[in-house]
Amino acid sequence: MIRSAIYLLSLLGFTFLASCSASRSVATATKMTNHFDATQKQLILSADTLSPMRVWKITNKTDSLLLRKTCEKVIPNPSDPVLDHFVKRLLVTVRDSMSLGVGIAAPQVGILKNIIWVQRFDKEGFPFEVYLNPVIKKYTDKKQDCPEGCLSIPDKRGTTTNRAYAILLEYDKMDGTHQTEMIEDFTAVIFQHEIDHLHGILFLDHLEKEMKE
Repeated sequence: MIRSAIYLLSLLGFTFLASCSASRSVATATKMTNHFDATQKQLILSADTLSPMRVWKITNKTDSLLLRKTCEKVIPNPSDPVLDHFVKRLLVTVRDSMSLGVGIAAPQVGILKNIIWVQRFDKEGFPFEVYLNPVIKKYTDKKQDCPEGCLSIPDKRGTTTNRAYAILLEYDKMDGTHQTEMIEDFTAVIFQHEIDHLHGILFLDHLEKEMKE
């Protein structure tokens, strides 16, 4: 009788532990999935990964309000189907013949997430690379003049003079690795431009500031 009770308790204990373990696994999986609201999912999943998304413009009132908002941090997870789908469509958008940009940020297609694509002119073959949660930790005192344009600002270009020549950048990759990198010259300007978008800042703001100064 005693042995039976001990066996039953052991079995219940194992079941309880197994249930807890399963609950933790589900919770972990939930945490690893980014929250895209219904509107964002509709935009992202409205077409396949070979189809570019509409680039939002400041000439449209609704677009311009979103382009001024701050983005949310994302969880690097290649198994997140919505995130994976979005990252691929964002690349297709910046490389589309209607855009042909050297960089793009998620809010430029209506998604307020900390994701950018940048063409690396400092690497062989000038590849496009995706960056999640990019943060500029340091700017050099040395500045550089750079002609800039923007996919979200039609028919407007200007030369900014307050971009740092080099930046110390921290970011996440899709595989979950966290990296730190020093980036210089024109590629550093692209990063500064795209990261500005994640904070609702446009290159026109820099031009206006320079004019006031």
